[in-house]
Amino acid sequence: MPSLKEIRNRIYSVNSTQQITKAMKMVAAAKLRRAQERITQMRPYAAQLGNILQNLTASLDEQLATPLTTERAPERILIIPISSDRGLCGAFNANVLKASLQLANEKYAAQQAAGQLTFLPLGRKVYDSLRRRGYQVNAQFVEIFTDLNFNAVKALGEYLIQQYEKQAVDRVELIFNEFKNVVTQIVRVRQFLPLAAPETPIEVPAETSNTDYLLEPSRDEIIEELLPKTLKIQLYRAVLESNASEQGARMTAMDNATENANELLKELRLTYNRSRQAAITKEILEIVGGAEALKATS
Repeated sequence: MPSLKEIRNRIYSVNSTQQITKAMKMVAAAKLRRAQERITQMRPYAAQLGNILQNLTASLDEQLATPLTTERAPERILIIPISSDRGLCGAFNANVLKASLQLANEKYAAQQAAGQLTFLPLGRKVYDSLRRRGYQVNAQFVEIFTDLNFNAVKALGEYLIQQYEKQAVDRVELIFNEFKNVVTQIVRVRQFLPLAAPETPIEVPAETSNTDYLLEPSRDEIIEELLPKTLKIQLYRAVLESNASEQGARMTAMDNATENANELLKELRLTYNRSRQAAITKEILEIVGGAEALKATS
């Protein structure tokens, strides 16, 4: 059985850890409120922009298809996993890494074997994990969360569009956590390029669902302008979703850690009291035994 001093040191250590987890939970909660506001404001705009583009492209002839919507044989693959720069957020980063490896080793196993698959991670955690595993990694935008803003994501979007248009890559896949609530984040795998029709209808207000558009100067020119903007907005939305999910996951993880520390403190205090009581009882028995020995000798 550990000594009383060892138990006291353990109680002090766990108590200090609990104070840290409480502080981290409060910081994550404050960041989550800001991140949630940003993604809540972004979703309607991104959805409506996608709906407009979908309506415009629905009647396009094949001759009018743009390079960004043209399917090619997927020989050169670029996968963009969005993680975080720091840990202590539960399974948030592990889920993204798992989905990324599964996509690379199953769907694109042939390209991976041929050395034609590259990861472009956003966030240091998945970047470090992929690099340790020996995958081909592009670190150009790994620090995007250092100063998260639309300009940084816009630069990434322009880089991806340029790479696709000059056929440096044939397909771009996006992997991120979609924010549902504080305790729920859903890993999404989306094809970013070429731009594909959404698998499910885009949620938009009912009054705009049957809108007729007057196009000026022309439909083709509008689509040429709208496609890159839509891609950048969808990319920015994915980054914001991941950022909000990270804070929600960290808040939940720190809350669980605080509760676990509290349970451990209860057990340690009970053990300490039992050990202390046993030590007191032992001392009393020794005193009584000594007194009895004195009586016997007198």
